[in-house]
Amino acid sequence: MTFTEAADRNPFQLLLDLYNHTQQRRPADEPADAALEELALAAAVVSWWTRWQPLTMHRAFESGATLADVASATGLTEDEAYIRWSRWTDVQSRLILGGRPAIGPDIAADIRTRLLPSPRDAR
Repeated sequence: MTFTEAADRNPFQLLLDLYNHTQQRRPADEPADAALEELALAAAVVSWWTRWQPLTMHRAFESGATLADVASATGLTEDEAYIRWSRWTDVQSRLILGGRPAIGPDIAADIRTRLLPSPRDAR
């Protein structure tokens, strides 16, 4: 299996496939193909989650979570969490779907105001 083949799977099925693969492995007699399959599945999960994480951060912020809450939940520093979310939000605010931005600039601005008592926003 290659990364491309794994990445083409439904993300939730991908998680199940990786879980099932790790539950069935026998490291002592594992053939290279099995190790490569696990590597491809894991790499695809990381790739998928890297793209998905800022959306989940955004939902948490919309629900009232603080930057410290999100940083703690992700294992990132507050700066890293803010930068990841902010870059994603900038793109989503410019993405027009059905004649409207995917995320309204006012929503992003409200969250930024709540999160940023410091000049981090200049990044």
